[in-house]
Amino acid sequence: MKKRVVITGLGVVSPNGVGIAPFSDAIKNGVSGIRFFSELRDLNFSCQLGAMPEISDEKKRAYLSDLQLRNFLSSGILYGIIAGMDAFKDANLEIAKMDEAPFWDMGIVFGSGTSGVEKFREAIYKIDDKNVRRLGSNSVAQTMTSGVSAYLAGIIGAGNWVTANSSACATGTEALLMGYEHIAQGKATYMLCGSTSDSGPYIWGGFDAIKVTNYKHNNSPQNVEGPMSQGASGFVPGSGAGAYILESLDNAEQRGAKIYAEILGGALNTGGQRLGGSMTAPNSTAIQNCIQNALTDSNVDASEIDYINGHLTATTKDPDEIENWSLALNRNGDDFPYINSLKGMVGHCLAASGSIEIVSSILQLNEGFIFPNVNCDVLHPKITAIISPEKISMKLRKTSLQTIAKASFGFGDVNACAIFKKI
Repeated sequence: MKKRVVITGLGVVSPNGVGIAPFSDAIKNGVSGIRFFSELRDLNFSCQLGAMPEISDEKKRAYLSDLQLRNFLSSGILYGIIAGMDAFKDANLEIAKMDEAPFWDMGIVFGSGTSGVEKFREAIYKIDDKNVRRLGSNSVAQTMTSGVSAYLAGIIGAGNWVTANSSACATGTEALLMGYEHIAQGKATYMLCGSTSDSGPYIWGGFDAIKVTNYKHNNSPQNVEGPMSQGASGFVPGSGAGAYILESLDNAEQRGAKIYAEILGGALNTGGQRLGGSMTAPNSTAIQNCIQNALTDSNVDASEIDYINGHLTATTKDPDEIENWSLALNRNGDDFPYINSLKGMVGHCLAASGSIEIVSSILQLNEGFIFPNVNCDVLHPKITAIISPEKISMKLRKTSLQTIAKASFGFGDVNACAIFKKI
């Protein structure tokens, strides 16, 4: 019999707030972290906007020593360490002492899309092909996909399963489900899960090249037409990290832990890049199957879903996503659940998007609110033909939520959906 699994700690490094309290306040008030970057203009990017967390030197020193920071140039690893350690502290857990055994019951699944690209570029720029051995002693740890997991494991002293995953935009939601299964099967007591994404032009340049980013609002970063809007014309690239501590319900209750929500289950699949799916476009049938499989795994009826945190990227695929949700749940019009997208405030945080959005979902479930959809005053007509505009709130809405869904759909035609319930 599977163990019940709950979330007892949260951490976030977001373009509109670093830390749970600032982030919660920002999403309630529709505060955007999107801004203009002159560097992108100078590099002739079509989209000269981005969304990047602002972290002071004082904040960095609260997590890392001066020696670590001196050699610490990978923004993604920094974001992941801050979010992961904040989640660990939020769950009121203690680090294993250096002269004692590791924390055998603590595992980590912390994913990324790419790691340390700018660090690697910097190292390569300084050498030629005849001096490859001069890449530097830090290049491996800062460019391996498991870099964040490894750093966090060393800080915490985690002694269970420590790994990393990478599934594009679905990474954070996939990491949560991987950790959930490990605890549900009784293989760990605690799992620290999440995902991160580096900042900057070497990460964002490829998306600019394939023309999926927004180029119409370079002079008005606070007015970028958001997900589900009629004028949505591409996403703004973002970065950051989100993290969560998972543990068995029995253990959480026994130690008197704060419980944010229960994870009821979920599903992962791929469309195989068939039936309209490709490297960059989703297979709608696969998305619908993923949602329905998540409901089945969670033993939840579609009618029980109160709210959806959508993947919704402010591209031409938004109406398709709404249609897929409607078909998968067999709900439309006024019967459709409330739905919103965080990307209007923080951009598309790529591999970190799922984890940051999960944190926003759990806060809404736990505190009883739905954050506003930003810059979405005129809804796309294909969307309003499917669901009632009342389900897409432009203002903060106070409401009681019980059962919610979060899905992420990534490049490579990969899908992840998780179902949560308030306890």
